[in-house]
Amino acid sequence: MNFAELRFWGFLLLGVAVIVSLRPWVRPAVLPGYDRVTLAALGMFLLLCVSGLTFVIWLAVALVSYFGLRWILAHDPKGTRKYLLVLIPLQLAPLLYYKYSDFVLNRILGLDFDTLRDLVIPVGLSFYTFQKIGFVVDTLACREPLPRFLDFLNFAAFFPQIVAGPIERRRDLLPQMEAFRLGWNRDAINDGATWVVAGLFLKCCLADNLARWMPVFVDATANPFMIWISNLLFGLRIYYDFAGYSLVAYGLGLCFGVRLTLNFRSPYVSTSIQEFWRRWHVTLSNWFRDYVYIPMGGGRVPHWAGNIAAVFVVAGLWHGAGWNFILWGALHGLLLIGYRLTHKWPCPAPLGWAITMSGAFLAWLCFYETRPAFLWQKLGATLSPGAYSADALRGALGTLTSGEWMVVGSLLALAAGTLVLEWLSVRRQDQPYVLLRHPAVLAALVVLAVLLAPGKTNAFIYFAF
Repeated sequence: MNFAELRFWGFLLLGVAVIVSLRPWVRPAVLPGYDRVTLAALGMFLLLCVSGLTFVIWLAVALVSYFGLRWILAHDPKGTRKYLLVLIPLQLAPLLYYKYSDFVLNRILGLDFDTLRDLVIPVGLSFYTFQKIGFVVDTLACREPLPRFLDFLNFAAFFPQIVAGPIERRRDLLPQMEAFRLGWNRDAINDGATWVVAGLFLKCCLADNLARWMPVFVDATANPFMIWISNLLFGLRIYYDFAGYSLVAYGLGLCFGVRLTLNFRSPYVSTSIQEFWRRWHVTLSNWFRDYVYIPMGGGRVPHWAGNIAAVFVVAGLWHGAGWNFILWGALHGLLLIGYRLTHKWPCPAPLGWAITMSGAFLAWLCFYETRPAFLWQKLGATLSPGAYSADALRGALGTLTSGEWMVVGSLLALAAGTLVLEWLSVRRQDQPYVLLRHPAVLAALVVLAVLLAPGKTNAFIYFAF
């Protein structure tokens, strides 16, 4: 479900038109819960439009989750937690196979399974697997009743968030699915549309244009200025890409009368690494906190630093099967450990912001550079004071012509202006993106998106995870 493609919007409008057209002709006695039935059908139809493999794997994980949970509750309602040792591995099986089998068997163990080298990861596999694991754990831990299968399907297949989050919790999304009724609330649709427009601007105007300039700098291994430019372009691109998707998903949910979790809350205005992770990919951070970090003892045990490090290494692996992702997670873990050890010392907000952004953008190098040899060379160059020479600066400046630098500079200025609006939204009104959704600003965003959106549409970057 690529929100940046007209194909998605065509399929969505077609599905909604069919649902609305048939609704007056379907009697409640014939098909009770028509709105919930058609919502589930719409979600599965849109997922099937992504690919047949994606739909089949999603359905397999959904059926295993629901009927496995149903069996547990029916056979041993008091001793249910021990069955998690069986059910959760079954839920994880497709994820482990498609995402990690090549890394573990071929690259770590040195085996030679050719069939594992070019596996295509089904879109959204990591997201919906974690959401269903959370559903199972919440149901058993809180001793909640098993919902109707239709309501579970809607919880698992609500189309705005199925392939790239947010990773919703049972308590937040399931009640809305159980009470869902398709309606046309003008205020909700108008509000949702502002989020959709803001999200499409972030994706189509900023993220996709930033992606065009990454190849110019990405292969530099000895010039620290070029490496930092790559880090900056990638860090902005991945944020605007993923946040853009999340804002569109949030807006579509509102249009359908469903309030999803706001998955991004302007993370690049953060003045500490702890605040950054409270604003970046919020639902994933909460998932690891509640299901991994706290069960390990959290921050109230002597080995709290080990808990933080372990959680972030696992979070790195969630993003991808590679040593670079492990290193990315480990660096963020070290940054959080360092923050916890020093957070009582007074630090001016501008300095805190500079330190936080420097650490976050340095870590992005470990995210996009998947070649280990190149990654170590780049890290060595960025951390070596002697590499920052006048010749290196001239070499970086000579990479582009003056006209190309003007284009890149204008693009970065537009990104900076967007970040300023985000900062004002958070610091003055405590409402992320509220100024981006001001009517006058939205009109400008529409014009900019139409004028500046590249002809080629890139898939959302987090579809790979």
